[in-house]
This record gives sequence, C-alpha cells and structure tokens, in this order.
Amino acid sequence: MESTEAKFAVEDLVLHYGQFKALNGINVSLPARSVTALIGPSGCGKSTFLRTLNRMNDLIDGVKIDGSVRYDGQDIYGDYDVIELRKRIGMVFQKPNPFPMSIFDNVAYGPRVHGTKDKRKLEEIVERSIQGVALWDEVKDRLHKPAMGLSGGQQQRLCIARCLSVEPDVILMDEPTSALDPISTSRIENLLEELKKRYTIIIVTHNMQQAGRVSDQTGFFLTGDLVEFAPTKDLFFNPKDKRTENYISGRFG
Repeated sequence: MESTEAKFAVEDLVLHYGQFKALNGINVSLPARSVTALIGPSGCGKSTFLRTLNRMNDLIDGVKIDGSVRYDGQDIYGDYDVIELRKRIGMVFQKPNPFPMSIFDNVAYGPRVHGTKDKRKLEEIVERSIQGVALWDEVKDRLHKPAMGLSGGQQQRLCIARCLSVEPDVILMDEPTSALDPISTSRIENLLEELKKRYTIIIVTHNMQQAGRVSDQTGFFLTGDLVEFAPTKDLFFNPKDKRTENYISGRFG
C-alpha cells in the first residue's frame, strides 16, 4: 500500500544559478516509503530540484535558494546539520562511481567515517547492505578485490549498497540506469520495488517507460516549473495539463 505520509514539503522553492532562474517557485509534497519519479526534457530543472533535497546545490558557486524544503517537518535550509542531512538522504548518481578500493571497503567507507571501528560490526553492515541490493551471491568470494573489476550494473548496485550502509531514510537517484544495459536496468528497477518498503525513493529519469514501471507518483518538470504532480497512472493516462499530455505523447521534448 502506498504511503500518504509526507516526507518532504516544498514551498515556493526558487533557485538561481547566478542570473539564471532554474526553479520557478516549486510547491509539492513528496510521500514517504514510495517511489517518486521526476520526468521532463533535458535542462528542465528536475536534477536541480533533486539536489535541493540534500543540499547538493550548496557545492555550486553562485547558487541562491529561496523558499523552504521541510524534511520530516524541519526546514533543511534553516539550522540543519548538512553532514547529518546527507547521511540520512543518500544519493546515487547517473554513472556508477565506486571508490578505487575493494568492494568491502567501498561499503564500509561510510560507517567508518561515522565512527564504526569494530571489525565484526563492519562485516555485518557490509553483508547486510550488499544483500540488500541482491549482489551478495555475485561478490561474496571477492569482497577484498577491487570494486572497479565489477561490471557496470554490479558497480551501480554496489553504489546503492554503499548508500544503504549508513542506514539512510531517503535515497535520491539521478538517472541511475542511463549508463546500464537492459538486464542491469531491470535488476535495479526490481530492486526499487523492494527498497521502497523501507526507504523513500526519488528518482530522476529520462525514460518515461521506466517512470511508469517503477514509480507511485510522478512530477513533470518543464523550464523550471513543476507543471504537474500526480499518481503515476493518472499523470500518464489522464494528464490535467496540455503540456504534460504533449510531452508524454512525444509532441515535444
């Protein structure tokens, strides 16, 4: 059953990169323990919006943000510990980015940074996290081999395991399958169905079929506006805005 509890409440969110206005007053409530897909043409603001949810845009020079993003009721742009925020809200990027170290050390990295030193505890975390992405049987005999030796799809699942190892609450995914083959893509899509039972997942995707397969609700972005946000089936089969209908039917974008 889909959750109706709000994980994020975004109000009047405006973002500028220097003089360029990338987000035009976004208002949306994102529910917990479900998959939200963000779709739209390139450069429409969907990845920018995703990065506002864990303050990754703070790392870019010249960014100015107005409005509020409330996470579990607390404004993350107020007095909020950014390190704690990024522990609770993990991120998986478009291209797999394992660290140049062993499979084990990739997954143990986050817990070590946050103070876990006990060897047995680390072993438990690593096994649980890798099992959580259905990768354990493929790598259990090579945990101390370089992560770079894995296939692209395995590397991306390892990056998701690395994200899970610090026990996040939310997982942000920025086109996590765009660099993968169809079989690896299917594995990650199946994984999302399992992960949403325990995590809130927000995924940016260019692939509308993927959004239709994996998400509970979808937001359509266009030139910095959130044009429409609705349950995925409603947005795809009964869009309320003509621009949404045009995009989904392939008339533009």
